[in-house]
Amino acid sequence: MSPAAIRVLKVVVFGLCLLPFTILVLETLGVGSLALGANPIEELIHRLGKWGLKFLLITLALTPLRILTGWNWLIRFRRMLGLFAFFYVSLHFLAYAWLDQRFDLAVIFEDIAKRPFITIGVTALLLLLPLAATSTKGMMRRLGARWKKLHRLIYVIGILGVWHFYWQVKLDTLEALIYAGILAALLGFRLVDRWRRKRPGAVGPRSTDDRIAHPR
Repeated sequence: MSPAAIRVLKVVVFGLCLLPFTILVLETLGVGSLALGANPIEELIHRLGKWGLKFLLITLALTPLRILTGWNWLIRFRRMLGLFAFFYVSLHFLAYAWLDQRFDLAVIFEDIAKRPFITIGVTALLLLLPLAATSTKGMMRRLGARWKKLHRLIYVIGILGVWHFYWQVKLDTLEALIYAGILAALLGFRLVDRWRRKRPGAVGPRSTDDRIAHPR
């Protein structure tokens, strides 16, 4: 794909990534027939978290898609999608801290300490912070080989995100299990691909490391 086409596609993808946020804003404001239901705060927190998890999985899906299709240009979108994952996960926590707990730090810290699913969720957010902060070309140059190692935390974050969602939904776990299955398939693909490439005489398109951001 040509550089010009990639630039146009990036604008389209950026708009699509913002669409869930735009809809949630309209639903929060009760514009037209849009509304968040009987418990709007809980619904807003829940849906922001789900979009954060979805973008994490989409980010992890880019490398398998690139290997299977040979479309190397897909990697150009990894930075954007990874940062949108951070965006929605951050809003998920902000909505909880602000709308649900009114920034009562004592209650928030008590929740983090005593409610395991919140502990896991906050851990995932904290691990996302350095990935988002090092998503630029400059940070990649400064960190060198350590940059790749740091951005492999995306695997751990994906696992923690699914785990957080599974524990949070309690009884209705079908959707969480679907996400867990998708994550298992994405990670399993990498293990098989790595094993295949280590065999003597193995050939094929070179894989790339996953990360929240890609410098290009």
